[in-house]
Amino acid sequence: MSKKRLVFATGNQGKVNEFRQMLGEEYEILSMKELGVEVDIVEDGATFEENAIIKAKAVMEATGEMVLADDSGFEVDCLNKEPGIYSARYMGEDTPYSVKNAELLRRCEGVPEEKRDARFVCVIACASPDGTVETATGVIEGKIAHEPKGENGFGYDPIFYLPERGCTTGEMLPEDKNAISHRGIAIRKMVELLKKKGSV
Repeated sequence: MSKKRLVFATGNQGKVNEFRQMLGEEYEILSMKELGVEVDIVEDGATFEENAIIKAKAVMEATGEMVLADDSGFEVDCLNKEPGIYSARYMGEDTPYSVKNAELLRRCEGVPEEKRDARFVCVIACASPDGTVETATGVIEGKIAHEPKGENGFGYDPIFYLPERGCTTGEMLPEDKNAISHRGIAIRKMVELLKKKGSV
């Protein structure tokens, strides 16, 4: 049986690996790098959804293939939902996440537990060569931690605390995190959408 091919518009290998784990063996997930595609994408949308659509359409037009793109981020309520859509660019794109995480924790020092609500948001857009665009959203609610914990995951995982699990997403095994993560929720919704359409 031939694998169903999907192009994933990202340069983040961590995200590509998550997609591969979640979608399983029947899909061939190709990153832009693996396809040798370089597209200069200006993410000037005001929301996660707008940015995901911008990325998916740009890469679909460059490749002529069905393309998935995600825009995701970390929102901290007591910081006016920062870093939000600027999560990847917060304090500069090349700034290590250990530095970004330390700065967010510093800004939340002294904030009481009941005001430390935070969440990961992920919107996945799928742009098809026939011009249709589908989107799916996943959200996982939790708290901003008091200190970074865990070596698993990437990005803001070490400072995102899940009270019901008693740990950060950085402390969770990848398969456990994928089962509940914002990206996992959005991917599963998107796969169902595409299956209904008969696209995958």
